[in-house]
Amino acid sequence: MQQDDLIGVTLGNYKILAQLGQGGMARVYRAHQENLDREVAVKVLPPWFAADRNFVERFNLEARL
Repeated sequence: MQQDDLIGVTLGNYKILAQLGQGGMARVYRAHQENLDREVAVKVLPPWFAADRNFVERFNLEARL
């Protein structure tokens, strides 16, 4: 699935509503967190980065900040 195809898709508790931005390493989407009924931003890695274990670890560390 390409990232452009994520709009309207539910990933876990998050329904992707619109793309907010794109950088060199990820895209950011506006989403609805269904279990808490609130709007959030969701950052999604492209598949080639998601397959790199070291990159995913760095991504997760940044997300905790």
